Amino acid sequence: MLDSAQPRTTGRTHIVTFPVVGMVGGGQLARMTHEAGIPLGIRFRLLSDTPQDSAAQVVADVTVGDYRDLDTLRAFAAGCDVITFDHEQVPTEHLRALEADGIAVRPGPDALVHAQDKAVMRRRLAEIGVPCPRNRVVADPDDVVRFAEEGAGFPVVLKTARGGYDGKGVWIVRSGAEAAEPFKAGVPVLAEEKVDFVRELAANVVRSPHGQAVAYPVVESIQVDGVCDTVIAPAPGLPDELSTSAQRLALTIAHELGVVGHLAVELFEVRGPDGTPAVLVNELAMRPHNSGHWTMDGAATSQFANHLRAVLDLPLGDPRPRAPWTVMANVLGGDYPDMYPAYLHCMARDPGLKIHMYGKDVKPGRKVGHVNTYGDDLADVRERASHAAGYLRGTIDE
Repeated sequence: MLDSAQPRTTGRTHIVTFPVVGMVGGGQLARMTHEAGIPLGIRFRLLSDTPQDSAAQVVADVTVGDYRDLDTLRAFAAGCDVITFDHEQVPTEHLRALEADGIAVRPGPDALVHAQDKAVMRRRLAEIGVPCPRNRVVADPDDVVRFAEEGAGFPVVLKTARGGYDGKGVWIVRSGAEAAEPFKAGVPVLAEEKVDFVRELAANVVRSPHGQAVAYPVVESIQVDGVCDTVIAPAPGLPDELSTSAQRLALTIAHELGVVGHLAVELFEVRGPDGTPAVLVNELAMRPHNSGHWTMDGAATSQFANHLRAVLDLPLGDPRPRAPWTVMANVLGGDYPDMYPAYLHCMARDPGLKIHMYGKDVKPGRKVGHVNTYGDDLADVRERASHAAGYLRGTIDE
C-alpha cells in the first residue's frame, strides 16, 4: 500500500498517490464504507470508541479514542486527506477547529449542523421553501399544549433537537401531562404536528465539492417500533411525477445546505385536500443511511462507494438499479445469539440472497445485519428478504 505522505514515482512522468480517508465512528456504516473503498485503493483510517466496534474489527489502521475530545480529533486528522463520519454527533465547534487547521471536513460543519440539530434543520428548510410538518421549538409542557391548540390538537410529536435516532429521542404525546419526559434531557425540544401519512419514503442523493450530484430511486421505508425494518427500491406505486419531484427536492436541499457526500432525505407521503399525493420532509442524515443499504447489491454504484467518491471529489458513479426490484430487510437480534448455523438454510434456500453482517454481538432488537434480494417479481423478492431476515433472527424456523 502506498503512503500518501511519500508518493512513489513510477516509470512514467506522473506520481501515483492514494488518499487517506479518516472515518469518525466505528459502526456498521464505517465498516461498509471501508469495504467500498478497498477496490478503489483508498486508504482508510478509523477513529473508534472501542476496538470491538463493527468497523474496528476489519480496518487495519484504528485509533481508539473519544470523538468529543478536540485533541484526539486533531491527532487523528493529522494523518488524513479528508475527514468524514458514520454519525452526526461530533461537536460542531470541533469540526470548525479542524477546518481552521486546514483539514478537509466533508460534510462540513455548516452543512452537518442541519443533521445534528433538528431545530436548526427545520428553520433552514423553511427558509428555502421545503415542505415540512408544522413545527416550532417549545419551552415546557404548557407550551406543548399551546402548540397543540394552535393546530389540530393532540397527539403531538416531540423530538429532542439533538441526539435522537432510530426512534430514540422521539415521543408521541396525547396531553400536556405526557409532555414532561422530553424536557429532562436538558436540550431544546421541537414540537411537530403528527402527520397522517400514507407511507414513509426516502430520497438518497450524493453531491461532490464541485457540485456534481446523483440521485438514487426513491424508496419505501417500512418502520416497526421506530426502527427501519424493510426498504423497497423503487417505492412501489409511486407516481413518476412525485418520484421525480422528491429527487429534485433532495438535490435542492443538498445544494442549498452545501452537503458533500451522501444525503438521505426521509419523507412522508401525504394526500392533499383534493387527494393529490405530495411529500413532507421528516428527517435528514448526512452519511450513508439504512434506506440506501439496498444499493450494495441493487445499484450500479453503492451509496458507500459514491460517498467516498464525493468526499474525495472523484467523479460520481452510476446510481441506477441493476434489477427492477431490490428489497433490503434488516436483521435484528433475537433470542438466538449464534446466527451462523442459520446461514446454511438461508443460502441453500436462496442462492441469490446477499447477507451482510456487522460483527456485532446479538442482542434482542439490535441491528446486527441486513439482507438484500432482487429480481423481476416484487412479491417474490419481498418474500425472500422477509424469510431470510426472519430465519436469521429466529422468528421462523422453516
